[in-house]
Amino acid sequence: MSKIEVTPGMFSKAETKPSLKAPITMLASALMVLVFFGFLGKAGNITYVWSDKREVVQLPVYTVNSMFFCIVLGALLLAIGGISLVINLQKKRTPFWLIAIFGFIAMMALLGWLATGAIQGVQMIFILSNTLVLAIPLILGGMAGLMSERVGVVNIAIEGQLLTGAFVSAVVSTMTGNLYLGLVAAMIASGLVSMVLASLAIKYLVDQIIIGVLLNVLVIGVTNFLHSAWLDNDSAHLNFPGTFDKIAIPFLSDLPILGQVLFNNRITVYLMFLIVPVLWYILFRTKLGLRARAVGEHPLAADTVGINVGRTRFWWVTIGGMVAGLGGAALTIGNVGSFGREMSGGQGFIALAVVILGRWQPIYVTLSALLFGFTIILRVWANQVSPGIPVDFITMVPYLVTLVAVAGFAGKVRPPAASGQPYEKG
Repeated sequence: MSKIEVTPGMFSKAETKPSLKAPITMLASALMVLVFFGFLGKAGNITYVWSDKREVVQLPVYTVNSMFFCIVLGALLLAIGGISLVINLQKKRTPFWLIAIFGFIAMMALLGWLATGAIQGVQMIFILSNTLVLAIPLILGGMAGLMSERVGVVNIAIEGQLLTGAFVSAVVSTMTGNLYLGLVAAMIASGLVSMVLASLAIKYLVDQIIIGVLLNVLVIGVTNFLHSAWLDNDSAHLNFPGTFDKIAIPFLSDLPILGQVLFNNRITVYLMFLIVPVLWYILFRTKLGLRARAVGEHPLAADTVGINVGRTRFWWVTIGGMVAGLGGAALTIGNVGSFGREMSGGQGFIALAVVILGRWQPIYVTLSALLFGFTIILRVWANQVSPGIPVDFITMVPYLVTLVAVAGFAGKVRPPAASGQPYEKG
């Protein structure tokens, strides 16, 4: 009774049959690029700068006519959308890698259209490296949501966990003068917030959505109060931690493009590189992961074969909260260098969308988070090149992308069957 029989593909898929939403969205987006960026686009040239001055190997600067380039990219996007349509008509799902390629090409067209005629051109190293850094809280928040939902607990409190990690890391790092202590403290504090969620949801069977919302409101209120009543009075000694130094990996950091983007970063980025593949391996290649997925799919069956459902859920939710705390620390000591009121800015809720778009798979969730990291840096970069678009519209971009991505590309996905459902042992 204590063994679990593993069958091929058991608990490995969280989706249902394919949907035509993805190819339709891709074709509509491709037409928009072709018509509005291409035929009706701006006259002038685009300059793409692919190398940083610090790199040993300097790639040539690429300049091309904006309208011609966007027409070519639009045609290529149409072809990819057509391939997606053919795949879906064959009752198969559009591969995630094809969606990722489509997104990258669309990104290149958007950047080119915005930077047409700009003197500085499109600084690809700046955009790609900042996309990664800004996506770290989303990636780690997404991992927290994934870990919770895989065992059947909906974690709406990611926003509060990110904010807790950001606040505690800034304060502890400043008071102790040790950024690593701040990092550990952030993970512990967010883990405690997750323990509250796990205890109320698992032991006392309180509605998980309500708990998550209340925890978010509580953390926002507490951190705002402490920021106003405490940190503002002596920010130099309470809220000025600085950031981790960047660590350049020898040889790898000298590679063209990828060197500065991937291998010249702070420790929070490298920890993300470690956490994502380790979580994937545990979930899909170990007995521990199989048990977790069994609890999230069919807790009664898991209980029958000797798995402690409550204990499994509790620890996965708690450890997921610690991961989210690391994401919160990435906001302060991993990027900005101080804590600001509500600085998570809704990223916890975007992380929930990232989990859905990524189909509860760590690698896919990471790629989805990078999309939203790009939209965040787009707001900053677009203001620098002055594309003539209202700032308020650019600020809306991450949330518009959230709606389009979830509604258009997520398709008919199915979360773990027991997600959000309390389990009471009979």
